[in-house]
Amino acid sequence: MKITSSCIELKRIRIYAYHGTIAQERTVGNDYDIRLKVFFDISKAMESDAIKDTVNYADLYDIVKCEMMLPSNLLEHVAGRIISSVRKNFPEITGGELEIVKVKPPVPGDITGAAVSVTF
Repeated sequence: MKITSSCIELKRIRIYAYHGTIAQERTVGNDYDIRLKVFFDISKAMESDAIKDTVNYADLYDIVKCEMMLPSNLLEHVAGRIISSVRKNFPEITGGELEIVKVKPPVPGDITGAAVSVTF
Protein backbone atom coordinates (compact mmCIF):
# COMPACT_ATOMS: atom_id res chain seq x y z
CA MET A 1 0.00 0.00 0.00
CA LYS A 2 1.41 3.39 -0.96
CA ILE A 3 1.03 6.09 1.68
CA THR A 4 1.25 9.66 0.42
CA SER A 5 0.92 11.44 3.76
CA SER A 6 0.60 10.34 7.36
CA CYS A 7 0.42 12.04 10.72
CA ILE A 8 -0.57 11.90 14.33
CA GLU A 9 -2.63 14.75 15.70
CA LEU A 10 -3.39 15.70 19.28
CA LYS A 11 -6.52 17.84 19.37
CA ARG A 12 -7.65 20.30 22.00
CA ILE A 13 -5.14 19.60 24.71
CA ARG A 14 -6.44 21.76 27.59
CA ILE A 15 -3.74 23.05 29.94
CA TYR A 16 -3.82 25.73 32.61
CA ALA A 17 -0.60 27.76 32.44
CA TYR A 18 1.00 31.11 33.19
CA HIS A 19 2.03 32.96 30.02
CA GLY A 20 1.72 36.63 29.18
CA THR A 21 3.34 40.03 29.25
CA ILE A 22 0.98 41.34 31.94
CA ALA A 23 2.00 40.49 35.52
CA GLN A 24 -1.54 39.35 36.33
CA GLU A 25 -1.42 36.74 33.55
CA ARG A 26 1.76 35.27 35.03
CA THR A 27 0.16 35.21 38.51
CA VAL A 28 -3.44 34.18 37.84
CA GLY A 29 -2.89 32.04 34.72
CA ASN A 30 -5.29 31.06 31.97
CA ASP A 31 -6.64 28.09 30.03
CA TYR A 32 -4.89 27.15 26.80
CA ASP A 33 -6.04 24.86 24.01
CA ILE A 34 -3.24 23.26 22.01
CA ARG A 35 -3.35 21.30 18.77
CA LEU A 36 -0.26 19.45 17.58
CA LYS A 37 0.00 17.58 14.29
CA VAL A 38 3.20 15.79 13.28
CA PHE A 39 4.02 14.22 9.92
CA PHE A 40 6.08 11.05 9.58
CA ASP A 41 6.02 7.72 7.76
CA ILE A 42 3.58 5.40 9.55
CA SER A 43 3.87 2.53 7.07
CA LYS A 44 6.12 0.42 9.34
CA ALA A 45 3.66 0.73 12.25
CA MET A 46 0.78 -0.16 9.94
CA GLU A 47 2.48 -3.50 9.29
CA SER A 48 4.05 -4.26 12.67
CA ASP A 49 1.37 -3.05 15.11
CA ALA A 50 4.28 -2.13 17.42
CA ILE A 51 4.56 1.11 19.40
CA LYS A 52 8.32 1.22 18.68
CA ASP A 53 7.50 1.83 15.01
CA THR A 54 5.46 4.97 15.52
CA VAL A 55 5.53 8.31 17.32
CA ASN A 56 3.94 7.73 20.70
CA TYR A 57 1.23 10.35 21.17
CA ALA A 58 1.51 10.07 24.97
CA ASP A 59 5.15 11.19 24.65
CA LEU A 60 4.07 14.09 22.43
CA TYR A 61 1.52 15.09 25.07
CA ASP A 62 4.18 15.01 27.79
CA ILE A 63 6.40 17.34 25.73
CA VAL A 64 3.55 19.82 25.25
CA LYS A 65 2.60 19.71 28.93
CA CYS A 66 6.20 20.12 30.12
CA GLU A 67 6.85 23.14 27.88
CA MET A 68 3.51 24.74 28.72
CA MET A 69 4.39 24.60 32.42
CA LEU A 70 7.42 26.89 31.91
CA PRO A 71 6.08 30.49 32.04
CA SER A 72 6.90 32.75 29.10
CA ASN A 73 5.99 36.26 28.03
CA LEU A 74 5.02 35.18 24.51
CA LEU A 75 3.14 32.21 23.06
CA GLU A 76 5.59 32.42 20.16
CA HIS A 77 8.38 31.47 22.57
CA VAL A 78 6.37 28.56 23.99
CA ALA A 79 5.65 27.34 20.45
CA GLY A 80 9.35 27.46 19.60
CA ARG A 81 10.24 25.39 22.67
CA ILE A 82 7.57 22.79 21.91
CA ILE A 83 8.72 22.42 18.29
CA SER A 84 12.39 22.19 19.30
CA SER A 85 11.64 19.50 21.87
CA VAL A 86 9.45 17.51 19.47
CA ARG A 87 12.16 17.59 16.78
CA LYS A 88 14.88 16.63 19.27
CA ASN A 89 12.92 13.66 20.65
CA PHE A 90 11.49 12.47 17.32
CA PRO A 91 13.95 13.02 14.46
CA GLU A 92 11.73 10.92 12.18
CA ILE A 93 9.15 13.72 12.12
CA THR A 94 9.29 15.54 8.78
CA GLY A 95 7.12 18.51 9.77
CA GLY A 96 3.96 19.51 11.51
CA GLU A 97 1.53 22.11 12.71
CA LEU A 98 1.14 23.64 16.16
CA GLU A 99 -1.56 25.96 17.43
CA ILE A 100 -1.68 27.42 20.93
CA VAL A 101 -4.85 29.30 21.88
CA LYS A 102 -5.07 31.50 24.97
CA VAL A 103 -8.71 31.13 25.98
CA LYS A 104 -10.35 34.42 26.93
CA PRO A 105 -7.27 36.67 26.73
CA PRO A 106 -7.26 39.88 28.77
CA VAL A 107 -8.35 42.24 26.01
CA PRO A 108 -11.47 44.38 25.84
CA GLY A 109 -14.25 43.15 23.63
CA ASP A 110 -15.95 39.90 22.76
CA ILE A 111 -13.14 37.45 21.99
CA THR A 112 -12.94 33.73 22.74
CA GLY A 113 -9.21 33.30 22.18
CA ALA A 114 -5.91 34.59 20.85
CA ALA A 115 -3.71 32.10 19.03
CA VAL A 116 -0.27 31.45 17.63
CA SER A 117 -0.13 28.97 14.73
CA VAL A 118 3.10 27.54 13.31
CA THR A 119 3.77 25.18 10.43
CA PHE A 120 7.16 23.50 10.75
